[in-house]
Amino acid sequence: MTCFLFDKVIFGPVQSRRLGVSLGINLLPTGFKHCSFNCIYCECGWTKNNEIKNISFPPATIVKQYLEKKLQELKASDSLPDSISFAGNGEPTLHPDFSEIIDLTIELRNKYTPQSKVAVLSNASMIYLPEIVNALKKVDMNILKLDAGTEETFRDINKAASDISLKDIVKNLKQFTSNLIIQTLFVRGEFNGKMIDNTSEKEVATWLEILKEIKPERLMIYPIARATPVKGLEKIPLEELELIAEKVKKTGIKVEVYY
Repeated sequence: MTCFLFDKVIFGPVQSRRLGVSLGINLLPTGFKHCSFNCIYCECGWTKNNEIKNISFPPATIVKQYLEKKLQELKASDSLPDSISFAGNGEPTLHPDFSEIIDLTIELRNKYTPQSKVAVLSNASMIYLPEIVNALKKVDMNILKLDAGTEETFRDINKAASDISLKDIVKNLKQFTSNLIIQTLFVRGEFNGKMIDNTSEKEVATWLEILKEIKPERLMIYPIARATPVKGLEKIPLEELELIAEKVKKTGIKVEVYY
């Protein structure tokens, strides 16, 4: 298997493990990945921001045009999606007009497919900005990443830009007193001679303590499902994920395992 990039602004609908029949919106360039993280498991491959000089985002007017056209087509064929999801080739909240695009997406959703949920899958790196937080509070499914309980494992797995720390992300996640879904991908394997594992007893215990601080409405747990840039990463068995989920349930947080 090889990693892949989305080659369109609007893609799908596709069947999603977590979002049902999902119409995707890619706010990032179509020719390469653009992200504030460089996760070892990312299906889009490695982040190479330092190698790319000119980054061009699709304008809000183009996103609106393409999305409205697609929703009109889907409505005409009576095949409207369960969700309209911001994902794509990296971190969607990096788009300079993210807040405006959220507003126009909600407007189009209300017009053409009011039963569909608007979802954002984000690594939470930009939620120090009030405009990003306000935009995320408007969507139906605000799904933010938390893959680690310690700074070391955060660095090992997510390989965030140097000015991003797990401590700051956790602090900013606490801004969401409601409408917060945490997503955690569990993985283990060797990279650059080091064993990386966020399923260990110590790591899970620390991660659980953070979850109790954040108090999300819901937690999504899942393993890798596609090709990864690091070879040999292990897909964590369902039974192991369910054991972790049982520990989450004891904290009172709703949890779902997607496999």
